Amino acid sequence: MLFRNDKRDPRDQSPAAGALRVPVLPLRVIIVFPHMVVPLFVGRQKSIRALEEAMNKQKFILLAAQKDAKTNDPAEDDIYRVGTLGTVVQLLRLPDGTVKVLVEGKKRARVTRYVGNAEYFLVEVEAIEEVCNKSTEVEALIRSVNSTFENYVKLNKKIPPEMIMSVA
Repeated sequence: MLFRNDKRDPRDQSPAAGALRVPVLPLRVIIVFPHMVVPLFVGRQKSIRALEEAMNKQKFILLAAQKDAKTNDPAEDDIYRVGTLGTVVQLLRLPDGTVKVLVEGKKRARVTRYVGNAEYFLVEVEAIEEVCNKSTEVEALIRSVNSTFENYVKLNKKIPPEMIMSVA
């Protein structure tokens, strides 16, 4: 008979495995979507601590937009409930105390509840499954957009031709 220990740390779950406890990085002027790799400059101490937690102990961080970019110290109600689960690819401390971080969006997620934490926002999230119904109309639109983008790249010298392969 085989016994196993089902007491797992929720931080070790993959984004597809139900509820996950992750820190939150409130974003002011950008929205990170799945599969995007974005450099960010972070200056708020609460956000820096959330990034450190994600980098040191966890795999994921929730990248969620603020409702008002002018809010310097957002509360729970100032942050949208749907964001993108992401990973911290690289973290670099700058001499002025800010942090430059490279994050990669992985999967959309919804906040189910906030967990009390004084150092940074900590939430429980559930992954949002993407529904993709590829009909013949959608396939035709995809081909049309790819063709139009390919023509645009050929006409615009500022975009490298490798972008065609990346988009395809």
